[in-house]
Amino acid sequence: MRWSEAALLAAAISLPSMAQAPAAPAARFVVVLDAAHGGDDTGGHSGNWTEKAFTLALSVRLRSLLQARGIEVVTTREQDETLAAEQRDAIANHAQAQACLSLHASLSGSGVHLFVSSLAPVQPARFVPWKTAQATAVARSLGLAGVLNSALGQAGLNVTLGRTALPVVDSMTCPAVAVEVAPDPGSGVTATESLNDAGYQAKVAQALAGALLEWRQDGLGESVHDVSRKGARAP
Repeated sequence: MRWSEAALLAAAISLPSMAQAPAAPAARFVVVLDAAHGGDDTGGHSGNWTEKAFTLALSVRLRSLLQARGIEVVTTREQDETLAAEQRDAIANHAQAQACLSLHASLSGSGVHLFVSSLAPVQPARFVPWKTAQATAVARSLGLAGVLNSALGQAGLNVTLGRTALPVVDSMTCPAVAVEVAPDPGSGVTATESLNDAGYQAKVAQALAGALLEWRQDGLGESVHDVSRKGARAP
């Protein structure tokens, strides 16, 4: 059957209306992992164990878990190198991340210690002092610490919560928590043996990854751009 010119014209006009609108792009979600110490700065050490090596290994392990879950990850270092605090903060603030974890380790204590900046919260502003930029994100940082605490506890890990002055974290504009991994109290081995245990490292990393996935799903870090898009004023 041959179509008339009128029918063909009508069909051609109707085609655009039948085309599906492009899907809206997914909201960007970024996590910054800051492996503390590095290079000339070993951090804690005992025998062949160094904090700088532990934090880098944890960062690599956690990055892989997060990327497997579709989370974009920015790391402050990928190798044994010396980085100034200002460099770490610049990387984190440029990433406009929804969560930042400063990774540490300790031979004393037990379980996982979570620290949030002791700065008093302030409202976001056009410009904020570099050394106290975290004050605009403290409320969200406390929320992030709560999600991390819950996930670590559900994994059977002892958790200690605290607030203190954190020179690196205090200049970050993202929700930020310092995560310090201490020996497993139930391991029955020395502190270094506990921290070197691959199973223990994996348990901590899995719990942290699960917490960050929950943080993304709940949309709890969305308001980070209130400050990070404008940036902190460098010293």
